[in-house]
Amino acid sequence: MIEMRYKKYYSALFTISVKVFFCFVALSFIAASPYPDRIVLTWSGDPSDSQAVTWRTDRSVQRALAQIAVAEENGHDIRPTEVEAVTTPFSSELGGEVCYHSVNFNGLLPGTTYAYRVGDGEVWTEWFHFRTASRKPEPFSFIYFGDAQTDIKTYWSRVFRQAFRGDPDAAFTLHAGDLINRAENDEQWDEWFNAPGWVNASVPVIATPGNHEYFRDRYAESDSSCLSSFWQPQFAFPQNGPEGVKESCYYIDYQGVRIISLNSNEKQEEQSQWLRDLLSHNPQKWTIITFHHPIFSPAMGRDNPELRNLWKPLFDEFKVDLVLTGHDHTYARTHSEGSAYIVSVSGPKLYDLDKQEWMHRSAEKIQLYQIIRIDSDKLAYEAYTATGRLYDKFTLEKQEGGKNLLMEAISDATMSSGSFR
Repeated sequence: MIEMRYKKYYSALFTISVKVFFCFVALSFIAASPYPDRIVLTWSGDPSDSQAVTWRTDRSVQRALAQIAVAEENGHDIRPTEVEAVTTPFSSELGGEVCYHSVNFNGLLPGTTYAYRVGDGEVWTEWFHFRTASRKPEPFSFIYFGDAQTDIKTYWSRVFRQAFRGDPDAAFTLHAGDLINRAENDEQWDEWFNAPGWVNASVPVIATPGNHEYFRDRYAESDSSCLSSFWQPQFAFPQNGPEGVKESCYYIDYQGVRIISLNSNEKQEEQSQWLRDLLSHNPQKWTIITFHHPIFSPAMGRDNPELRNLWKPLFDEFKVDLVLTGHDHTYARTHSEGSAYIVSVSGPKLYDLDKQEWMHRSAEKIQLYQIIRIDSDKLAYEAYTATGRLYDKFTLEKQEGGKNLLMEAISDATMSSGSFR
């Protein structure tokens, strides 16, 4: 009996020791150092002549720098200009005391490949490349992801990497909310930044917040949720949206396309008037809108009639071309009044589908990513599974003074396997 008791004691002690060890290992990966990490490109200005970059270090780096030059065939020929970063001290429960640094490169040449690196004058990253947009509406492509949210390193990373293999020349990646599961969890943000590898440092990110980027602040007087304290320090998005939702509601014009991020979590009515003004003075040929909660919901009990009644009339009136959403952890597509509406999911948290008549294509229990290509009067859309298998495909074609013509470009035979509907 005594030996059995000791065996149980030592077994429990061993289990606790293993858990403590792995906690220390996890914290060591999350902890910042003088070497820059979580490097991400975004835009806070015109993509044709500017580029923003943000990164993280520990508090020992008080003066952060970036260097930039037109990329050369021979790296030894790079003669960079140095730019001082804006530094924001930040504290998190797991990551500790850190600094986020941000630089906005201005006065760049359109359609030009640049080399840049970030550091503190002594410790530097490797050189990364990015390419500025053209001032003209030239062809380009981008990758769209629904919710990543859970098991990001384990299961979402493969989807991102497969997508990048499918479109290595993507101009940017677009994320329709719920990038992570817990808004204030530094470990999950760490996974989200590391899952794409080096890609975020070379291919800009456009992101809109989901409900999981919001949290209840236990120190706040009201019961309202707050946007993640990580959002603004680590993403430099445009501040051209309404008051109270700047950098979560914004727009970017890219080579003939107006891309609008709406924040479907709060201040929806305030965004409506801003959206009307933005759409009524829109010189771009194409308009793409992203937000988290879908206008048409493919999951049971998750309909959003208030949001649909508030925003869809504007989408109809101004002939919005494409609406990209997430939230429902299934896949569905429909076409209404010339606009294509998509709900998708890229992470492994998957729901049951509520099959409805409005769905042109739908799927459940499958991780997906989407590649969207725009060339003059045509927009080509392709959805792929995590293994790179084509699932859905259509083309939108501009019609003179009217609604878009949607042309299905995939046969029903493609739908015959797996959990596709």
